[in-house]
Amino acid sequence: MAAPRPAVGGTVLEDHLTRLAAALLPLRGSEQLLARWGEELAHRLAAGGRLLVAGNGGSAAEAQHLTAELVGKLRDDRAPLSAIALHAETSALTAIGNDYGFPEVFARQVRAHGRREDILLLMSTSGASSNLLAAARAGRDAGLRCWGLTGPAPNPLADACHENLAIDSPESQVVQELHLVAAHVLCEYVDRALPAALATGADRTPAGPVRTGVEVVVGDTAGREVRA
Repeated sequence: MAAPRPAVGGTVLEDHLTRLAAALLPLRGSEQLLARWGEELAHRLAAGGRLLVAGNGGSAAEAQHLTAELVGKLRDDRAPLSAIALHAETSALTAIGNDYGFPEVFARQVRAHGRREDILLLMSTSGASSNLLAAARAGRDAGLRCWGLTGPAPNPLADACHENLAIDSPESQVVQELHLVAAHVLCEYVDRALPAALATGADRTPAGPVRTGVEVVVGDTAGREVRA
């Protein structure tokens, strides 16, 4: 249940900061969850997996901010990490919405891009968006790990994900602002865990060359296989 709306009465800025401060204290209890998510995400990305992120409106902006930190960098230089903001693929988004309906705009992309053990992070202030709920179902069916960043719980998206971090505020603006804090902390934990994750991945690298791209096998006139 959401915390009571804090008493206000000052300036617009003072009122906003009062509501923000009220939600900050409960967020401190999410440290261990974010640390564990960061380590898990680092190992998945180091092993060649990817992070898929989705949200609507302001949450879409937060999702794209998160993927930019991973593909680019948070602070220190490092290898780029695979993270995709599903709403940013505008041609696919509008085509899917037009042909299959708006509830499918993320779910169909999850089915296309997601692989077993990849991570799907869904961001919503309400936790009730039909397209995010459909994405969570698609992700779980495909074997992805589904995490949620939502407003106050319980909510449908929190229930649909394997794990959820809920911001305890009735104000959508505050929820979005603290989702950004959570995203930055998550990226910090990814960066801390990444060297060990990469070392573990290197230990498991098979000997010999690794093929990339598309391999086509055809037969020649003598019935022998020819690889292109």
